[in-house]
Amino acid sequence: MRTHHLAALLLLLAPAFHAAPLRGQTAAVAQRSIDELYPELAALYQDLHRNPELAFQETRTAGALAARLRALGYEVATGVGGTGIVALLRNGQGPTVMLRTELDALPVQEKTGVPFASTVTTKTAAGQVVPVMHACGHDLHMTAWAGTAAWMAGHRPQWKGTLMLVGQPAEETVSGAAAMLTDGLFTRFPRPDAVLGVHDDDTLPAGTVGYHAGFFRASMSAPVITLFGRGGHGAVPQNTIDPVVMAARTVMSLQTIVARETNPLEPLVVTIGSIHGGTQGNIIPDQVRMELSVRTFSEDVRARTVASIARMAKAEALAAGAPREPLVEFANAGIGPVFNDPALTGRLASALRTAMGAERVVEMPAKMTSEDFAEYGRAGVPAVLLHVGAVNPARLAEAKRTGVPVPAPHSPEWLPDLEPTLKGAIQAETAALLDMLR
Repeated sequence: MRTHHLAALLLLLAPAFHAAPLRGQTAAVAQRSIDELYPELAALYQDLHRNPELAFQETRTAGALAARLRALGYEVATGVGGTGIVALLRNGQGPTVMLRTELDALPVQEKTGVPFASTVTTKTAAGQVVPVMHACGHDLHMTAWAGTAAWMAGHRPQWKGTLMLVGQPAEETVSGAAAMLTDGLFTRFPRPDAVLGVHDDDTLPAGTVGYHAGFFRASMSAPVITLFGRGGHGAVPQNTIDPVVMAARTVMSLQTIVARETNPLEPLVVTIGSIHGGTQGNIIPDQVRMELSVRTFSEDVRARTVASIARMAKAEALAAGAPREPLVEFANAGIGPVFNDPALTGRLASALRTAMGAERVVEMPAKMTSEDFAEYGRAGVPAVLLHVGAVNPARLAEAKRTGVPVPAPHSPEWLPDLEPTLKGAIQAETAALLDMLR
């Protein structure tokens, strides 16, 4: 990881800076220092990408990042909320500002074809062997977080207060933020005055920063339906009650929740992402398991939708003559929507435009994807999640022309355009932190 090389580079760069707002000539100097850090960070990115780890298994990842931050002079605690990291850099009197990154990867087989592609397989908590890939950009987020940590450590005359860096496990299972909070993130450590996060994005040109005040990312609930039938031989279906057909009819019925039961002006997505039942083609199974996700910004819509899912599943089971009602459970506790504090969002957007140029800072629409970053705001701390574009502008233009979308997060082909995206993320994080730590 060459953490000592990075620390030495920072000591050489630090005298070139002075205590001044990040604008004009100072902003240009900041960009040059990020350029100096880039080769070291690109190597870190490739290492993280090549060695992904699933939720609550991020021991190698957390260890590497913790060692890097200790070399920069941060006070580092590990094992918070399982495998989480909390690193503090105290720099006199002033506010405490938290910058969060995610540590975990996804059970996806990589198909990017790059030399540093992941070939990792591992066991899930349930014991299933799966391929693993950083298919959501958490490797880029961690690298930007490490670069920002280095930049802030090397430029202490430009800010005052306490910088709190949090490496959070298990974002992909929407359980890591809650685990860290339960383990005392805001009680064992200084309670932050504000929380910042940055996520890569497939709809913006690489290095462009997007912001959105108010509700930005949707809430998420994860119903799991088990449908019960009566199994038997595929050649004598009259002696069975087929839960596969029951599941197919349930899938089609559930589509009407959005199409016919919800106000078209209320955002709602109901996805059936997993159906499992049976062992081979000539055996009718006795049960089928369906895993869903429900995403909305409204608690009323969420509650009504979950109730409709249970009602429709029971109705299809009754129509099929099922021997018992379906079992409706939840895979996790779910999360609320990400709410970007409007006043803080406006303040940071202004600071970003000054530091990066107005053409690189844009207001963007809300998204139906979910993020457990929401938990920090729900804990009562003003929070802002920014997005940074990660796609080559020419590829975005071609996608718009052809109507064929570019690969997006959670795709086996997701791979950010590294250099402009990483540098843009570090620029955004440092500009935002300097504004909040004036």
